[in-house]
Amino acid sequence: MKILVLGGTGNISRAIVREGLRAGYDITIFNRGTRKVGFEDKVRTIVGDIKDEEGFREKMKDLSFDVVIDMICFDEKDAAFIVDVFRDKARQLIFTSSVACYAHPFRSMPVREECESLLEKNTYPYGYNKANMERYLYTVMEKGIIPITIIRPSLTFGEGCSNIGVMRQNRNIVDRIEKGKPLILPGDGTAVWSFTFTPDLARAYILSCLNEKTYNKYYHVCSSELLLWKDLYLTFGRILGKDVKLCYIPSEILNAADPALFGHFYSEKQYANYYTTEKFRKDVPEWKAEISLEEGLRNQIRWWKESDFPLDSEKDAMEDRYCAVYEQFLEAFKAAK
Repeated sequence: MKILVLGGTGNISRAIVREGLRAGYDITIFNRGTRKVGFEDKVRTIVGDIKDEEGFREKMKDLSFDVVIDMICFDEKDAAFIVDVFRDKARQLIFTSSVACYAHPFRSMPVREECESLLEKNTYPYGYNKANMERYLYTVMEKGIIPITIIRPSLTFGEGCSNIGVMRQNRNIVDRIEKGKPLILPGDGTAVWSFTFTPDLARAYILSCLNEKTYNKYYHVCSSELLLWKDLYLTFGRILGKDVKLCYIPSEILNAADPALFGHFYSEKQYANYYTTEKFRKDVPEWKAEISLEEGLRNQIRWWKESDFPLDSEKDAMEDRYCAVYEQFLEAFKAAK
């Protein structure tokens, strides 16, 4: 099977490439060539910028693939371009959406794909753009232009990721726990979330390739382990053998302080987010998520050490300030009664 991965070196896409190679498939990746991830000698790499549409068309004009997996499509315009380029050059397109595409609050729990509506208002640009991407792809499906599969991952961690933690603190989480410093959690930390790790997600992508049961459908693909947001930090603490100090701050206050950093919590993650994968497992029964939060975080800590992943001193200082100011507010609030 010939697979083109648009991306190929990011958090999820590098795992997809490795899974495809393990399956013995012929893998080509397209990206800007700025990162080395260790499998360059096993894949064909086409270097370019997908924003250069004419340049991309030229690079693809004599090529064809069984499956194109798009990891860098973020809105309707991106999706329309890929459909136009590959409608006669591929047998299937797999697009990466997100559970962030949903309107809130949910109408089902666990969340079922057919029970929910896509975002109609731009309250969270990332999710709104993914929703518009999906709406366009539905029209392509209806017209029968080319078979399409849409995968909606939850928050996914793995090698190459930089999205762990409320503040995307990443390795700072370990450093702060080891130093006894508090970590911010929105609300009371009990919002439900489905954390997923890239090897599990990658297997789902590869098992969807040329699988006719997945054509013209959209799926959740995520872990079924029932977890709270505080479990993320408490599990880090258990692995490190350290107590974890948590600073609980309402998501509305965090969003007011820094919408760019905390908007995803205020608009999306303050709600219970637990997604059923029943629909995907019905069509792809050989798949299941196998990596627990503890196993995944142990792997994450190991990768941070091996890659010498940098600490973020600016975010560390910011978290110190937010925690200190909120503690002062609580003391003043108590004194005001």
